[in-house]
Amino acid sequence: MPYRYRILSLLFLLSIITYLDRVCISVAGKRMQDELLIDPKGWGWIVGAFTLSYAVFEIPAGVWGDKYGPRNILTRIVLWWSAFTALTGTASNFYVLLGTRFLFGAGEAGAYPNISAAVSRWFPTGERARAVGIVWMASRVGGALSPLLVVPIQQMYGWRTTFYVFGAIGVVWCVWWWLYARDNPRDKAGITENELDLIGVPKQAAAHVSLPWRQIMQSRNFWMILLMYHTYCWGSYFYLSWLHTYLQRGRGFSEDEMKLWSTLPFLFGACGNLIGGVSSDFLCKKYGLKIGRRVIGSAGLALSGMFMLATSQVASKEMAVVCLALGYGSMDCMLPVSWAVCMDVGKKYAGSMSGSMNMAGQLGSFLSSVLFGYMVDWFGGNYNKALIPLACCLLVAAFLFTQIDPTQQLVEEKAVAPSPEPVPA
Repeated sequence: MPYRYRILSLLFLLSIITYLDRVCISVAGKRMQDELLIDPKGWGWIVGAFTLSYAVFEIPAGVWGDKYGPRNILTRIVLWWSAFTALTGTASNFYVLLGTRFLFGAGEAGAYPNISAAVSRWFPTGERARAVGIVWMASRVGGALSPLLVVPIQQMYGWRTTFYVFGAIGVVWCVWWWLYARDNPRDKAGITENELDLIGVPKQAAAHVSLPWRQIMQSRNFWMILLMYHTYCWGSYFYLSWLHTYLQRGRGFSEDEMKLWSTLPFLFGACGNLIGGVSSDFLCKKYGLKIGRRVIGSAGLALSGMFMLATSQVASKEMAVVCLALGYGSMDCMLPVSWAVCMDVGKKYAGSMSGSMNMAGQLGSFLSSVLFGYMVDWFGGNYNKALIPLACCLLVAAFLFTQIDPTQQLVEEKAVAPSPEPVPA
């Protein structure tokens, strides 16, 4: 197996663990709310605390990955969040839980920008969207597995035990990653020159150069990417923060019914990530980078907005889950494309660009997760009406994606003049 696929396998496992840990609190949400006496507005702050700190530390973690390498930074990230995953199980009241989740988010910030940095270093341009698609597909596998694992554990041992178990899994991954991964493919023993040439690894590693923020901040492309991802996250984070509470309190599913039905959106999301990544790379080769990225990204977001609107209107609780699943699958076709765009326009600054995009997105996640609880309260406990503003944000994101130009680099790389040939004596 080529070495880049082995690195991708480790990133695949990391993405599963990431979403096991993230979705765990949503699955255990009803039990935690009941035991700790937290109302919908308070729960919105609990799930929002993670996204706020995640957003604040996203850019620094992405820049560190570009500077020090994803091997070092991902190890630090996973160790930190594994510790605070375990500490979530010790929470005794609202304020302790709020602080723990805030620190959990600070630790996990930069995970996906550094995954992107690793993909950028280990994969050629024509394989990046599908590689990122496989990584994000794994996140949905983690989301699908979470209720199947969490519900039986919390039924037998209580909700606290689930956080102890998932925290330990992350530590095991860290050891494996540190021993096997390398930042520069040339530093990996056993890799062939053919694979290095395919990846496009230079003979000598380039020195780290600070990102020219002033130049980037003047780029319209930069702001379109950030605004698109911000509005997208208003709709997408519902699935991670409120889905399981929505199914139980808003649609009347029992805990055992929720365990099975809540896996459906994540299974569709896994398929969407794979389809989106492969389709985008195919269209890029056939019609060019601009069409290949824009078509998949904007179409996926537009469909997801329409399916979320349909969810708010259907009477059947089972049909509501089907609409949510179709919506998640559609929007996840966009996900690997957006992260591939960061590599397209960011080049050697892929980690910093990804961190900037994800920071903007997580600010949207914070606002939506907090305000969703207030909207439920404003609408008299009606969870369906609270979905409509999220659906509208997804439609706005679809339009914004049509304004992104993946062929326009944020920082133009200067060509290096060849050394003059020596003059024969």
